[in-house]
Amino acid sequence: MNRYVRRVAMFAIAFAGGAAMAQLPQPVMPAPAVSAAAPAAPAQIATTTPALTEADLTTFFDGLVPFALERGDVAGGVIAVVKDGKLLFARGYGYADLETRAVPSPQTTLFRPGSVSKLFTWTAAMQLVEQGKLDLDADVNQYLDFKIPPRDGKPITLRNLMTHTPGFEDTGKGLLPASPDDVDLEKYLKSHLPARIFPPGEIVAYSNYGCGLTGYIVQRVSGERFEDYIAKHIFAPLDMRHSSFAQPLPPALAALMSKGYVSASDGKPHPFEAVDPAPAGALSSTAADMANFMIAQLQDGRFGDTRILEQATAELMHSPQHTSAPGLNGFDLGFYQENSHGQRIIGHAGDTMLFHSDLHLMLDAHVGVFMSFNSGGNEGGAHVIRKAIFAKFLDRYFPWQAPAEPTAASAKADAARVSGWYEGSRRNDSALRVLYLLGQVNVAAQPDDSIVVSALTNYASKPLHWHETGPLAYRQVHGAAQLKFVTDAQGDIRYWATDAEAPVFVFQRVPASRAMGTVVPLLGASFAVLLLTLLSWGIGAWVRHHYRRPLPLADAQRRSRLLSRFGALALFLVLAGWLTLLVAVSVSEELILQARATPWLVLLYVLGVLGLLGAIAVVAHGVRSWLAPRRGRWVLAGETALALAAIYLAWFIVAFGLVSFSVRY
Repeated sequence: MNRYVRRVAMFAIAFAGGAAMAQLPQPVMPAPAVSAAAPAAPAQIATTTPALTEADLTTFFDGLVPFALERGDVAGGVIAVVKDGKLLFARGYGYADLETRAVPSPQTTLFRPGSVSKLFTWTAAMQLVEQGKLDLDADVNQYLDFKIPPRDGKPITLRNLMTHTPGFEDTGKGLLPASPDDVDLEKYLKSHLPARIFPPGEIVAYSNYGCGLTGYIVQRVSGERFEDYIAKHIFAPLDMRHSSFAQPLPPALAALMSKGYVSASDGKPHPFEAVDPAPAGALSSTAADMANFMIAQLQDGRFGDTRILEQATAELMHSPQHTSAPGLNGFDLGFYQENSHGQRIIGHAGDTMLFHSDLHLMLDAHVGVFMSFNSGGNEGGAHVIRKAIFAKFLDRYFPWQAPAEPTAASAKADAARVSGWYEGSRRNDSALRVLYLLGQVNVAAQPDDSIVVSALTNYASKPLHWHETGPLAYRQVHGAAQLKFVTDAQGDIRYWATDAEAPVFVFQRVPASRAMGTVVPLLGASFAVLLLTLLSWGIGAWVRHHYRRPLPLADAQRRSRLLSRFGALALFLVLAGWLTLLVAVSVSEELILQARATPWLVLLYVLGVLGLLGAIAVVAHGVRSWLAPRRGRWVLAGETALALAAIYLAWFIVAFGLVSFSVRY
């Protein structure tokens, strides 16, 4: 599973994918009529390309990975490479156990691939599609014992679920429960149904719930527990003897499990992580077992003398189904596209709190790469390591460079047109809307008519520059990545998508009133007015008491002023409370992932109501101050500033859901 809260509170960092083109209704087996992000023809490369052999891979990875682990503060990891139906390379690096200094074994040491687990769930669903037991385009409610309400009169289909376009808002509540005893697929799905914030089939918004729902459908239609189905119909035929979705693991496998760490320097192993819903990320497996899965997928379902999918089914699964903009990487059925270096590539990433993994399949080259690491490390840790390793792998064995493209004549005008603030489509609007304010991304025009996107940086955390090569289409300066903006029928910018990261969501344009560039200054100014008011209230009371100079106010004015100050205090507590929650979530993601934030949210909602009542009291006193006699101009200026701050904060409380009383997060 992709890490939830840090990507919210610090940036929403998993990029891309979305929906300019709503997919058309499709028959079950033929590939849908959605254009692929076809790899461009490579430019001429003069250098000699090293042969992809075990010896050269050993030299390459041995020279790169140990330093990367040390630099990223990561304890250890495993890497496996397959080619032409065989395991070509498999090796462990660093430590599976820092205390015993045990090196991870690709054959026997288990890692947690996180959301790479989803590929097994999607494969199981395609097995049932192949058998005629599931229909990719039927309402999924016909396979469930509870109902998902329609949106805009449209149901959700299995194809929607497999392309992450059902329109669900994101949910992290209970995703990593405190104990495996708390894992219950049916109970989770029925009690955590997320709101649908987009029409189905239009906007990509990565959803763990959607994959969990697919696993539950597999369970109900097959008549077998999900974990048992995967073991019987995928693990067994692929000879994956060290793999399991069981939570906790059977004792024999638990003894082989790598320890999981926050970082190598922390050095403290953490308990086995439970995942709910299990189909979205509960797999435990070895690099060698994952190699067998890659071989089967690369051979269109065949592994040795057996098959997990018929060739036509596998080809459908690997075919383009949805893209956010023409020419960009999008989704196949479950796999997302990673086309690069002139190669057709599909894959998936996965993260728990402790383990971080990637799986890449180069369909035409018949090459697969799997890697998994047992700690997040520092800010340049596992996320950067795994991305950089595969990029360097492609550079070495499949060298390619983007063709030179001139800057479009419309670059200056379009740079100004796209500048502004954007928010990710993978978000929670019901309860955590204010957290996603901090995840907004800024697009800014540059003096040379290029643009920079605050969230898209290089390995040194320097912003990437993008120059326009066609109408609202951008190419990375000194790079091959693309970024495109999509408009609505009126020509207004809807969102942007990029192939610089995995296509798991898009960034949608935010109105100026809710944009971070507008809200943060006004919120800061309002907070400062509240703070000054409360300080002056206390200091002024002390000064008047000390010099025995009471305020010359009538009783009604005095009561009004007192209520106004209590209102200011309530508004102050609302902001302070949410700020405290944001800090707590950034420090401990378990508040969300283990559903421990619920009582705090309810308390903050109550404070929000008091804040709204307080804003009314502040504004009422501000009006009374202008109507009452003998008030000085500085007093009137202060009361007016406080009233304006209260009005803005009342809008903020409502606009960002601080009184929603929703605990659906």
